[in-house]
Amino acid sequence: MKQLQDISRKKSAELFEKAKDYFPGGVNSPVRAFKSVYGTPLFIERGDKARIWDADGNEFIDYCCSWGPLILGHNHDQVREAVSQQLNKGLSFGAPTRLENELAELILTHNRYIEKIRFVSSGTEAVMSAIRLARGYTKRDKIVKFEGCYHGHSDSLLVKAGSGLITFGETSSAGVPKAFADETIVISLNDRQALEEAFTSFPEQIAAVIIEGIPANNGLLIQDKDYIHFLRQITKEKGALLIFDEVITGFRLGFEGAAKYYDIQPDIITYGKIIGGGMPVGAYGASKELMAHISPDGGVYQAGTLSGNPVAMSAGIAALRVLAEPDFYTKQETKTQEFVEAIRIYIKQKNYAVQVFTVGSIFWFAFTDQTSIKRADEIDPLSMEKYKVMHRSLLNQGIYFGPSGYEVGFISSAHTPADLNQTIEAIQIALDSVFA
Repeated sequence: MKQLQDISRKKSAELFEKAKDYFPGGVNSPVRAFKSVYGTPLFIERGDKARIWDADGNEFIDYCCSWGPLILGHNHDQVREAVSQQLNKGLSFGAPTRLENELAELILTHNRYIEKIRFVSSGTEAVMSAIRLARGYTKRDKIVKFEGCYHGHSDSLLVKAGSGLITFGETSSAGVPKAFADETIVISLNDRQALEEAFTSFPEQIAAVIIEGIPANNGLLIQDKDYIHFLRQITKEKGALLIFDEVITGFRLGFEGAAKYYDIQPDIITYGKIIGGGMPVGAYGASKELMAHISPDGGVYQAGTLSGNPVAMSAGIAALRVLAEPDFYTKQETKTQEFVEAIRIYIKQKNYAVQVFTVGSIFWFAFTDQTSIKRADEIDPLSMEKYKVMHRSLLNQGIYFGPSGYEVGFISSAHTPADLNQTIEAIQIALDSVFA
């Protein structure tokens, strides 16, 4: 097989070396350093529709989509125009604006699972606030989270599991006090016994169970519907709240996200990414009763200088208006299914040990014979080495996937049939190189 020539990354390399003088590791978020794949991270200059261009002028079809927010692709006309209009009026006021009402109304009108919402500036902040609300409402301290679910970088949730069915979390970052981790119980996904034991071991101490709507930060770990309903049942029985972290799945699977996918009513839902139309926005929502506990109405304090920022609100309004158009999500899912099915046919023809998992317009490659992966410990670490080869081949063919095999890919409304066909052909070549 002919070896693909590596694209030039000279200018990106120069920028990366300079960035190391300014930032830890040369980046402002660790995964961007490309340590999980090979070589130098791309420094992106611009994006338009489904494509991005780096500092060296290389052009790529983008399936990272800014890690999920860009469901409409880059530089969408309506979003850009809305932002431009608001820029002429002002960037930030630190006071209520009409735009906050408009975005909230758009969300609540199309989402029966929450009655009130509070805007913040990131998904991490949304989850942090949801945890505080759960603790304030229940007057309990402990949280149950699942190994393989990522909920941002707040201290309470940067923990990993030890051995045994249930464990107190061990901090997975320096600087997190042990006392914080001691309030977080980490168990495996898809393990009913572990959760039952947690509630037995800590009676009337668990404030909430938090789970990604569909775990999509450590592979795509699609859970069975009956297991998610078990979480709802046991939390109700034990007086704990169920928190759905829908920072990725919210507005990606539809306006009602994973709550509708599983036909379940969580107590609190967190959002981010898509609701800002590409700008930094997070949110959390719940029933009127629960949200009445948030300040200034209640005793659970949460605030933010840039919460409800008018530029971000205007971008979110423009984006969600497009998403609310008839059949938007049906078209997205159909497009993704056809894309994935074409790849699966090739994999079957070649008898390659690789799976493509998908839900909505999200997809993930796992180099394994397993047709179902529901837990983080079921992911073969060797899969990451194979992904590294695949990623390099795709990059050299002008296809941009996230620089980690644990990360999922996204399809936007801007991806055309020609884009997808070009990508399918590139993936075939990349898989051939993996299994050569």
